[in-house]
Amino acid sequence: MTDALTGADHEAAASDAEQAPLPDATIQGPVVFIDTRENFLHAVDAIAAGHGPIAVDAERASGFRYSQRAYLVQVYRRGSGTFLFDPPAIGDFSELQAVIGDEEWILHAASQDLTCLREIGLDPTRIFDTELAARLLGLPRVGLAAVVERLLGLHLAKEHSAADWSTRPLPSSWLDYAALDVQLLPDLRDEVAALIMQQGKERVAEEEFDAVLKRELTLTRSEPWRRLSGVHSIRGARGLAVARELWLARDDLARTQDVSPGRLVPDGSLVAAARAMPKTKRELAALREFSGRASRSEIDRWWAAVERGLTTDDLPQTRVPGESIPPPRAWSDRNPEADRRLKAARAALGDVAESLDMPIENLLTPDTLRRVAWQPPVEGGTEAVGAMLGQLGARPWQIEASAQKIAEAFVEASQAPDAGDDAAS
Repeated sequence: MTDALTGADHEAAASDAEQAPLPDATIQGPVVFIDTRENFLHAVDAIAAGHGPIAVDAERASGFRYSQRAYLVQVYRRGSGTFLFDPPAIGDFSELQAVIGDEEWILHAASQDLTCLREIGLDPTRIFDTELAARLLGLPRVGLAAVVERLLGLHLAKEHSAADWSTRPLPSSWLDYAALDVQLLPDLRDEVAALIMQQGKERVAEEEFDAVLKRELTLTRSEPWRRLSGVHSIRGARGLAVARELWLARDDLARTQDVSPGRLVPDGSLVAAARAMPKTKRELAALREFSGRASRSEIDRWWAAVERGLTTDDLPQTRVPGESIPPPRAWSDRNPEADRRLKAARAALGDVAESLDMPIENLLTPDTLRRVAWQPPVEGGTEAVGAMLGQLGARPWQIEASAQKIAEAFVEASQAPDAGDDAAS
């Protein structure tokens, strides 16, 4: 399959693919849904008897439930079969963890699933992330269906990706969909690994996979209410206080009912109420924008929140201090030297990324580059830039590929014809 990715053969294959539809991916072998402890233990024995890496996936109910827990965990291993586990029914996964914990796990976009897997006691020590590897290979599309189509020559339907996986019983078509997501992963891993080796990116992939395992995937924000969509349109500390109290009230109700907050009352409704600053419960209820499933049935709850916002002495700051740096579009006015450094370094890294055949954001994250450009190390030079990149979380291979280029770009930016004019003014 890998030969079809280069040269005229690839172009011919792509042309043929446009003319003829690809065959559909089909279920291979029995698929067993597991929702009892007895069947779970039998499945663990079968998985232990299999061979090769473990393909793992998880399905949540994002947009339907408050929690991000796993409502289905799919496991496939060659020689053992395909098992779909029901976490709420099974509870304890320690026996499965004991069998597969030290094996290589194949996941697609591992960062999306590791948190909910760890919540039920499933935690790998080694992974192969086919989505991340596809990025490192420079593939134009890296979703599972797109990579399967490109490398395995199969059409993989994704019609249930946004389903409510807390539904019980799960429809048989959903179970088939879930099974295919793991059955194809071992073959996909083999194809991707061959290309990684062909491009000499084994070390790059290894460091990136290891970084995913070590990364803190659950971020705790001190003021999560500030992520309300449209909160920037609210004027004044009092309006922000109302928005905060409404968000907290909605979050508490959503957690209690295990319902996605936006399904109770949309963000736009909370923001509209904070902007309107209603003086009575009747005014709040009369707001045209204040709609949602719970907006009328829980009107007392929302009005109590508005009252707290209108009367509290604990007013939030209108501007949040922090370590953030201005958006690049403002740099030319606020810090023209940094603006020149960023543009020069970005161009240099663009050339490196092109030579490595990968997106520039995988070579170095945009935030990391911005931070180094905004306030570079005082002593300058490749070693100092590399040390700062390491402090910001860059992997060794990224530092080796980019530190010297960034240091050279900074020198070039400082010697630009207009740099002296800026310093003189």
